[in-house]
Amino acid sequence: MRKLMVFCHLSLDGIAAIPSGGLDWISYDKELEGWAELVVKATDTALYGRVTYELMKYWRTVPSNPNASTYELEHARWIENVEKIVVSEPDLSPDWNNTKVVSENLEEEILKLKRKPGKDITIFGSPTLANSLIKLGLVDEYQLSVSPIILGEGKFLFRDIKETKLKLVEEKTYASGVI
Repeated sequence: MRKLMVFCHLSLDGIAAIPSGGLDWISYDKELEGWAELVVKATDTALYGRVTYELMKYWRTVPSNPNASTYELEHARWIENVEKIVVSEPDLSPDWNNTKVVSENLEEEILKLKRKPGKDITIFGSPTLANSLIKLGLVDEYQLSVSPIILGEGKFLFRDIKETKLKLVEEKTYASGVI
């Protein structure tokens, strides 16, 4: 059975998204890019909530950007081709390659995905969706970066979660202060 992984950037106080939706609070650099690339290489199905899916459409503009880095171009190619599952209301009409919308029977649909052969299924950001799947007991692994900042308000990844014992498999502190 494939793993369902949560890949998320967090503030020290556990916030994954600020009210404005901005991401400039994340200490993103080459080291963090390298770590993210390892997660991407292990993933063949990307799972998004509707808001994150809309934000990810930014990557469609990267190939036409003459200032795009090699990393950005490679990631844009990957995201164009990866299977994308968007959990949203049924009124969303996907207009992106390899995109499917799931609007009901979330637990059943995720279990079907996990039973299919392939690499990992990764929830990118999408704290509301991730929180729902955590509550359903469907998440197998967390790949989290914690930035040295307290945001105070926004969307928490672990909102109203029962006590859950986890095992730390690995940790690394980057030069930027991100853990």
